[in-house]
Amino acid sequence: MAHLLSTHCNITLSKTTKTNNFKNQNCFSAVTFQNPKPSHLTLKSHLKPHLKKPFTALATSTIGQDITSKTHENSNDQFLSPKNKKVMVIGGDGYCGWATALHLSKKGYEVAVVDSLVRRLFDHQLGLESLTPIVSIQNRIKRWKQLTGKTISLYVGDICDFEFLAESFKSFEPDAVVHFGEQRSAPYSMIDRSRAVFTQQNNVIGTLNVLFAIKEFREECHLVKLGTMGEYGTPNIDIEEGYITITHNGRTDTLPYPKQAGSFYHLSKVHDSHNIAFTCRAWGLRATDLNQGVVYGLRTDETEMHEELCNRFDYDGVFGTALNRFCVQAAVGHPLTVYGKGGQTRGYLDIRDTVQCVELAIANPANPGEFRVFNQFTEQFSVNDLAKLVTKAGEKLGLEVKAVSVPNPRVEAEEHYYNAKHTKLIELGLIPHLLSDSLLDSVLNFAIKYKDRVDTAQIMPSVSWKKIGVKPKTVSV
Repeated sequence: MAHLLSTHCNITLSKTTKTNNFKNQNCFSAVTFQNPKPSHLTLKSHLKPHLKKPFTALATSTIGQDITSKTHENSNDQFLSPKNKKVMVIGGDGYCGWATALHLSKKGYEVAVVDSLVRRLFDHQLGLESLTPIVSIQNRIKRWKQLTGKTISLYVGDICDFEFLAESFKSFEPDAVVHFGEQRSAPYSMIDRSRAVFTQQNNVIGTLNVLFAIKEFREECHLVKLGTMGEYGTPNIDIEEGYITITHNGRTDTLPYPKQAGSFYHLSKVHDSHNIAFTCRAWGLRATDLNQGVVYGLRTDETEMHEELCNRFDYDGVFGTALNRFCVQAAVGHPLTVYGKGGQTRGYLDIRDTVQCVELAIANPANPGEFRVFNQFTEQFSVNDLAKLVTKAGEKLGLEVKAVSVPNPRVEAEEHYYNAKHTKLIELGLIPHLLSDSLLDSVLNFAIKYKDRVDTAQIMPSVSWKKIGVKPKTVSV
């Protein structure tokens, strides 16, 4: 990872795409990381416009074509075709963002990635590393251009810096914004005070800036925001898609579904949802909140095209999800670490379905003033269910897999009712990839292929919800 330190933790310069608003000027986007202490970071970003021949997308979207033929109440039909439409992917260097940027580019959208590259800095601070080697975002984009002839524009900077974000909006002029650009780990937000504060400030202020940028510069732009099923918690009633109709004292109303966030990260997502809903009402913005379940998998059609397009694979106790951790643990002969009783149940979906859901949301935008909520997952599993699936798949590969219960570092119900609705994306045309033995074989084979890169010190949980403190903490290295 030393090459990333030299590439990204000083100053990174990358040319960015320009529209006619800034002709005959030079443009570079820069990010400077200032990190005097392991738990603190300051991002500074600057953007000047640059003239580059605009990329015109010629490909068409299969999903977009299917949707176009359906009846849709939205009067802005120009949004339904990907041809010549611009999509800004904020957080496009991350796990979901990178796969989405490539998918949309292949489908014919003109894509720009906006990213501060801070996720890579987190790895350096915490002594973590993706199981799969990942190259710099600049080299990723160059390789994509070489393989497909398609250009992905790059804006490197912090969306909490409104000046940077405003110039990016005026430069690229997006028709849709896909917003992945948030600190996305619940354990990270529970390490210490500084990271709890960073998570809420980065996520809430960044999203507010995006809302103001849309209002000021691209009023018709459709915001596709990645929320989380974790906003709902684990209520003892069915989870609806964003709203619930209730009758109280003889009167009936449809209201936002109650939120029971389980970490400072999940709370930041709740705040985002309220802010987006308010601006849709007050300003007439259009937004779709994709309350996403736990994403698994590594490959999409696009990331498989070349090793330099490979996505990241987190398995540690801070950023790694249960399924990813279990597959790596099975590959290296470590017992599967089931937190507590293992009855914690959540919605799950394949990374291939994540990119498909985003495309469907873009192809079918919300109406002006509408705040839609889609629950984005395809299946529900408990932690114990996942452990059994991994054990079964591991045995087929000749692995001896055992599961053990470890003290749960989180504060959560370990046995509970869970039934969440997820019909709206299916109605729009989502064709799910379901978790199967073949998929587990694929993920396990990846884990086996790269098992020499596994740092076993990162396998066990290292962050406790109850022991979060004021002092900056360095997670075990």
